[in-house]
Amino acid sequence: MSKDIFEIRFHGRGGQGAKTAAALLAEAAIEQGKFVQSFPEYGAERQGAPVKAYTRISDKPIYLHSGVTNPNVVVVVDQTLLKSIPVTEGLDDDGLLIINANQSVNEVKSVVDFKGKIIVIDAIKIALEELGRAVTNTAMLGVVEKATNIVDFEFLKNHMFKHFEYLLGKDLAEKNVKAFERAYNEVNV
Repeated sequence: MSKDIFEIRFHGRGGQGAKTAAALLAEAAIEQGKFVQSFPEYGAERQGAPVKAYTRISDKPIYLHSGVTNPNVVVVVDQTLLKSIPVTEGLDDDGLLIINANQSVNEVKSVVDFKGKIIVIDAIKIALEELGRAVTNTAMLGVVEKATNIVDFEFLKNHMFKHFEYLLGKDLAEKNVKAFERAYNEVNV
């Protein structure tokens, strides 16, 4: 992995928004003049099946054409994947692991073999309270933004609002932005 390229790998299940989160981050970076790649990887397309989504961000053109094998950050949208998928594969100890879980960091460490920094947030709770549904991708993006500042906060927030307003209407766009902001403000990094 080139140090000029910041790489994030999202792990989730179909229908949880990992692909959308990866794309939103990349699109906001494009708006800031960055070079990006963002794409999903999944087997049989069905809701609930494990999914990986990748985002690369750089100030220089990106010529890689493969999945992210040595990420700077791994985002786990669904904590049940911790026991069935090697989510930390290729993540060096100076990397960052962000997990949606209702457990403490120490409880997560008992399941995951990773010696680097782990951030845990109960994104399901935030999503249920802000959106009324357990769709956690925007809350998880709030954590990614707080921990990495890889794109400008306002760019990402505004891009997210426009994206969801177009697809889902103003009310749901506002709720997604609230989930994003709340996770950003609640997480300890």
